[in-house]
Amino acid sequence: MGRVSTVVARHKRQVIGIIPSAFTVNNLVGETCGKEIKVATMHERLLIMMGLSYAFIALPGGFGTLEELFQMISWAQLNIHNKPIDVLNINGIFNGLLSFVDHAVEQKFITQRARKILISATTADGLVDKLQAFRFEPDLALFQLKWSPSSS
Repeated sequence: MGRVSTVVARHKRQVIGIIPSAFTVNNLVGETCGKEIKVATMHERLLIMMGLSYAFIALPGGFGTLEELFQMISWAQLNIHNKPIDVLNINGIFNGLLSFVDHAVEQKFITQRARKILISATTADGLVDKLQAFRFEPDLALFQLKWSPSSS
């Protein structure tokens, strides 16, 4: 993330780092380019990211990356947001994951409509094209869910 944010800042684009305070101990995340927002929890981080983002792009990463990726997919499926979610499948790093998701569709654990929530591209240009072409198709059974503090 540090390299990506550095390149983005170098090109005079806005960079916002949303960092749980636990990560700031011993300078675990390094220096942030641009604006830094410190939060108490990972959940708070995701909520702020969702509010500030136009799209979600997962780069190769570990369990934290996968957790955030699937959280955003789940929230889209539940109609909490309608933003595109993409994996940048560099060197096929996400091939196994995408095959698993397709297998879950074949086994009817994930609907075809829900599968369209997750898009993938192997290049940055391809990713931009797919993000621009993305059209959210809500699950009609879940479309009527209203997510607000007053609905609980």
